[in-house]
Amino acid sequence: MAAAEAVKVLGAYGSPFSRRVELALRLKGVPYEYLEQDLANKSELLLEHNPTHKKVPVLVHDGKPVVESLVILEYVEDTWKGGHPLLPGDPHGRAQARFWAKFIDDKCNSAVWMSCWSRGDTQKMFMEQSKENLKLLEAELKGKKFFGGDAIGLVDVAANFLALWAGILQEVNEVSVIDEEKHPELWKWSRDFLSSDIVKGCLPDREVMLDYFRSKKEAILLTKAPVY
Repeated sequence: MAAAEAVKVLGAYGSPFSRRVELALRLKGVPYEYLEQDLANKSELLLEHNPTHKKVPVLVHDGKPVVESLVILEYVEDTWKGGHPLLPGDPHGRAQARFWAKFIDDKCNSAVWMSCWSRGDTQKMFMEQSKENLKLLEAELKGKKFFGGDAIGLVDVAANFLALWAGILQEVNEVSVIDEEKHPELWKWSRDFLSSDIVKGCLPDREVMLDYFRSKKEAILLTKAPVY
């Protein structure tokens, strides 16, 4: 890779979204420089490259920024076509993968987050939403090792929050949203996903994240806002 094509990732240690980008690059075999960002004290670099949302992740390739994790994943797929494919080759398969990745972002992650951090009737409502949405993911996984088939693809990368972060939040809040009995397909998928050496290389330490969310528990319960 020429110097002009240097790749940088602006991310945060505990962010599942910036970890998605790292995983996609590692699957493709693309070397990159990781630049940790303090989201409480945003750097000039972050504000320069993402002035609209001022959030991570940001991919900087050849000096040009790309923002929003799902957009970045597609950019990675389009730019580095060789090696590990993130999307199927046929148009229908690609459309389906995009649909499920967006479904995870729009319907699953937020419902699971709120199921863990809400209480009372609000929690019941989000638990019911999670139940329905995860049931659909179960059906999509049936008969497959990964959402991408035999290998990790775009949807698996997008679902990284469900594989690691959801379990941490459940433990911190002593709730059960995803478990082996109710979600055997998702449970097996998460074990296979987390056992991948490439995945392991771009995930935060589970114990560190447990301590982090325990320390932030009262503040998150008050605001419900994601802190990653």
